Amino acid sequence: MKTRIALIAHDKKKDDMIAVAGEYAAFLKTCDLVATGTTGGRLIDELGLTVTRKHSGPFGGDLQIGALLVEGQIDCVIFLRDPMTPQPHEPDINALVRACDVHNIPCATNVTSAHLVLSQLRLRAAQA
Repeated sequence: MKTRIALIAHDKKKDDMIAVAGEYAAFLKTCDLVATGTTGGRLIDELGLTVTRKHSGPFGGDLQIGALLVEGQIDCVIFLRDPMTPQPHEPDINALVRACDVHNIPCATNVTSAHLVLSQLRLRAAQA
């Protein structure tokens, strides 16, 4: 079964997401990817990844991904958050991160933790 990864990035973190995903592009091409709207569009356009796009976060995309997670359809979340900018959909963000905790799903919220999670997933896939 393919690893199912959700990719989300706040506006000021989208360039970081493209950089991180670019480093793991070969591995990510073997995964089922889902992303919020703009992030997904950039991953498709700039890296050629196959991504199922949901709505943008402020329009319910975080909640859509949270629903997939609760249904057991997400194995990992990479959510590059901007802790310095208030987000109008903060309750949705908190609900998604809480769902990761409740369902024991890895959730990387910064570049360093994204590298740790993705490198481990890539290693596990190579050993399979």
